[in-house]
Amino acid sequence: MSRSDPRSPRRGRTAVSLAAVALVLAGGGTLYRVWPANSTAGSPTDSAQDNPLTVRYRTDGAATVPVGRPWLEVINNADAPVSLRDVTLRYYFSADDGAAYSANCVQSALRCSSITQTIAAAPAPLPTASHYLQVGFTEAAGSLAPGETSQGIGLQLYRLDHRDLDQSDDHSFDGSITSYAPSPLVTAYRDGVLSWGREPGSPTASAPLPPFPAVAAEPGVLFDNFHYTGVDDPALTANGWQPRTDGGGPGISGSWSTDAISFPADPQAQGGQALQLQVVTDGTRQGTRQSELAGNSFFTGTLAARIHFTDRPDRGRNGDHINESFATISPTASSPRYSELDFEYQPNGGWGVPGPKLDTTSWRSAKPRDRATHALHRRLDGWHIVMLTVADGKVTYSVDGRQVFRSDGRTFPREAMRIHLSTWLVDLPFAGDRTWSMRVDWVYSQAGKAVTAAGVKQAVNRLSAAGVNHLDTTDR
Repeated sequence: MSRSDPRSPRRGRTAVSLAAVALVLAGGGTLYRVWPANSTAGSPTDSAQDNPLTVRYRTDGAATVPVGRPWLEVINNADAPVSLRDVTLRYYFSADDGAAYSANCVQSALRCSSITQTIAAAPAPLPTASHYLQVGFTEAAGSLAPGETSQGIGLQLYRLDHRDLDQSDDHSFDGSITSYAPSPLVTAYRDGVLSWGREPGSPTASAPLPPFPAVAAEPGVLFDNFHYTGVDDPALTANGWQPRTDGGGPGISGSWSTDAISFPADPQAQGGQALQLQVVTDGTRQGTRQSELAGNSFFTGTLAARIHFTDRPDRGRNGDHINESFATISPTASSPRYSELDFEYQPNGGWGVPGPKLDTTSWRSAKPRDRATHALHRRLDGWHIVMLTVADGKVTYSVDGRQVFRSDGRTFPREAMRIHLSTWLVDLPFAGDRTWSMRVDWVYSQAGKAVTAAGVKQAVNRLSAAGVNHLDTTDR
């Protein structure tokens, strides 16, 4: 992916690795049997009528870990089907040091994109249960027939500061249960009414839960708010993303590194956590690390991201020709239907053109200058929603709901492209240590539809409120 011409497009990328996907499928690959509909083993009451649901649980065993791994399974004991969108689970824990927590899903026969996760403070906090992880289901999860099981739902619970968890005093944790067994320490609710387990403090009665926001599984939607434990999180690859590690351009050849990708806490991000892409350099090629995360697919419709562009380094001297990029690119540069759409922000300019500027470019091919392009000379330091609307033969580039460029004709995309988020250096103009950081709050796309900026915000707000960290109904 070199640039033989300063304005030539990016070259082909490597295919998404299947290694982490295999890891996900291997983890927790237990064969699940359906329990009899009248089974009540481990339940706090005496009959299946009183317990229409059973929750089984297992974990890896260790109490002190970087990431907690509660695996849960829901069984329908009732004589009629149970819609999973009416079911809510709660896993109770103690927030160590008052830290902020998050969670994600790594494996489920229901598909992780149909499972929601929300962290909340307990209404009556106890030393062993100051918070809970609430797990819900979208319409796409379907229903359980009498006696049917959801099979295992693999979850990860972690601190946003990425320090180790001490689970030894967590209400729902039991390190001795490494194979699935009923656990009344995890509660289940149907239509907000307690249906399984014992709430912390063993109250004699349980108040119904407030309605949990329903999430419609509209087709063609991709949403991700980058709630991951790190670049090695198996959920990252399972959800269609791949950190770049190969050679080539753009920028400083051979310097792409996973070391420059992280997922820190960010109070300004909608979900409290963001993707961080850094460039770290000492001014030499050998001492430079660039970062890129790519994956998933987009062709026509609407694609948006909330991105924090920066005009100055976190440390070190300013003046680099840094490029902070959000783009869609054909999988291979040799494709006869090659397509590429770029946002490239350069606070200090580049290729002999002063900054600040935002280049918006639609490429027809991988040949130099086979493109339509426009430069917006404006400072964009801070959070912005950048959006592509690809419809009716036109590509519209907008920032915060305002159009900045439109292309059509020969440069309209002709094939599906991968989504790329990256930050890199055009050149190395001087020596000395410095670090640049670009952050991404979320990515949202709607295939085949032109959605307004207000419509994108509404959709993202709705998904975030429902506890959706990742949703994919695109059938990629």
